[in-house]
Amino acid sequence: MGFKDSFTKKSVSALAKFIVSTIPKKNFTTSEKADSFMLKGDEKFSYTPGEKWTCGYGKASYTPDDYDKKTYYIAGYDSNNPVKGVLDELYARAVYIDDNRGSGGVIFCSLDCVGISRRDINDIRKLVLESGRLGKIKSINISSTHTHAGIDTQGLWGEKIYKSGKDKAFLESLKNKAAQAVIAAFENRKDGRIFMGYVSAEDMQADVRPPVTFDKNLTRFRFSPDDNSGDIYIVNFASHAELLGTTSLVSADFPAYLIKEIEESVPGSKAVFFNGAVGGMISAKEIKKVYRDSIDCEAYMKGFGKQLGELALSIENETELAPILNIKSRGIMIPGDNVVLILARYLNVLNNDIVRTKKRSKVCIYSEVGYMELGDKEVAVFLIPGELFPELYNGEFLDEKESANHRKASYKKVLADMTDCRHKFVIGLCNDELGYILPENDFLLNEALPYINKATDETGRDHYEETNSTGPKTAEIILNETESLISAAKR
Repeated sequence: MGFKDSFTKKSVSALAKFIVSTIPKKNFTTSEKADSFMLKGDEKFSYTPGEKWTCGYGKASYTPDDYDKKTYYIAGYDSNNPVKGVLDELYARAVYIDDNRGSGGVIFCSLDCVGISRRDINDIRKLVLESGRLGKIKSINISSTHTHAGIDTQGLWGEKIYKSGKDKAFLESLKNKAAQAVIAAFENRKDGRIFMGYVSAEDMQADVRPPVTFDKNLTRFRFSPDDNSGDIYIVNFASHAELLGTTSLVSADFPAYLIKEIEESVPGSKAVFFNGAVGGMISAKEIKKVYRDSIDCEAYMKGFGKQLGELALSIENETELAPILNIKSRGIMIPGDNVVLILARYLNVLNNDIVRTKKRSKVCIYSEVGYMELGDKEVAVFLIPGELFPELYNGEFLDEKESANHRKASYKKVLADMTDCRHKFVIGLCNDELGYILPENDFLLNEALPYINKATDETGRDHYEETNSTGPKTAEIILNETESLISAAKR
């Protein structure tokens, strides 16, 4: 590294400290305020079953009908990409689940968007809780499907990098529609049984960054109501929803067509999709052809969703789950090492909850982690606030020779080792979007302009994902906090 590079790196560091020191006080919050609408769930886990399951489903569209009269921006690829049409609707879909053990029900809501900040999620929670229309609730969880053809919900895809791409009225509509879906899920609740099954979907996935590792399962939950009025399907699968490529058409991407296949094939049924550990980069099998625009992206996207729907319906190895639902959440603090993200927060492009450290030279971002078990240690679900690299779940890291920093990954435990449940998976982009969550041994920054320009390692491997991350310590904090959370719940 020469003098020029060293000077530039020092300049970036100095800029970061200056930005932090000049952020207005009103932009900062406290842990109490940041966590005020996060329901913590169960203090201690219990495995005495309830008498029955109760579930409900609700949905609401938040696709704007004035896209031809005002400017909205597509989020997920290039910035300054105004919406020119609508291919399919954007929805908030919610499920309510209660094991009837007296501790309250749980809400899971899925939004067709690229990602949404915890601060905005807390606005949805506030609307739901202050509506007075729900019974006893112990946890509310909002996640993103990560469609790259939705409308900007984070602010990063506007006309200019320093100008938010979010539309205030649209975001308020999204929050209100999400609250409506959640309330409808509670009000539509019925008694019944829950079954879980899974099937390998390995042949449909790709990992375009080493190590090649990902959750190969599509996991399905099926709630069967006692009145036979129609099953509710909950599907988890890990893949970037980016199969339309750089489109100007609004779309929920393949999850919309996965859901369509289920609901059209099973009369009266409802379905909801939750994405998995997609960091690193987990996508569809033919994603490189999508990147090169060498295939009919719309046809491929629709066919991919339909095939996943068929796969979900093909599951026969179902296990009936005893009515036991344990869940626990915790607020966490993540160092805001990424100067670009902090600058975006300073300019009110991003909307994360932040706090300034005592030294006033650094910002931390408030986020949260969660953990849920269903049945008698049958299923474990990790609720992760971003795009988790799968090796942080399964331990299949690059070794000392192959990793960019030539170090072994050194974590006390990966997620899969924190539980003795028989089946386990991740819901990613859950209750926040922190960007990519990478293992530190392969976390490489550009020497001259860290977080601004991407790095290239000595093998020529691209390290783009680091530019869209909060920093190298994020993974360690998430793993440690999750392990501590689980230990406290089971002590």
